[in-house]
Amino acid sequence: MIRPPRVACGYLNPSAAGSQRGAISIHLRQHGVKCFCVDQACGIAYNTIMEPFKVVIDTNVLVSALRSRSGASFRVLELLGSERFEIQVSVPLVLEYESAARRVAPSVGLSAQDVADIIDYVCRVANRRKIFFLWRPLLKDPKDDHVLELAVEAQCDFIVTYNTRDFKGADQFGLRVITGREFLEILGELS
Repeated sequence: MIRPPRVACGYLNPSAAGSQRGAISIHLRQHGVKCFCVDQACGIAYNTIMEPFKVVIDTNVLVSALRSRSGASFRVLELLGSERFEIQVSVPLVLEYESAARRVAPSVGLSAQDVADIIDYVCRVANRRKIFFLWRPLLKDPKDDHVLELAVEAQCDFIVTYNTRDFKGADQFGLRVITGREFLEILGELS
């Protein structure tokens, strides 16, 4: 589901000079609208910035990124904090990230401090969510239910995972379950 630009609250008198346009500009910027255009014919100011996608990144994508710097998973992790998308996390997911990263760290030459730094960075750039409901078991693999619950609570657009078959039924919540490569294609990172 790609979100259309939001309509900002502002009307201009098409016959008015730049003074009203300036007042609308100040009003829109006060409400967090960074970029907007004005339809000269009808005097409506539109927000022209698309909201970033909301995503949950499954643990297997993080592990894949730690194992190889040349794959799609690594590129997805490189884009964290770039404002191209917003990653959503919960306490259970962060604990799973940390546990999996610690298990794979020795085989990829990462220290415990490296793992802590990676997890800290993910937590710093992510939107942290609390889950107040449980729909378990819903998925084929009950260990993935917390990922689905987070995505639903955060109203995500995508779950990025390499276990797409394990998330059958996520579409009933308006979620798309895609691989790291498919997500990069959507972002325009791959042609």
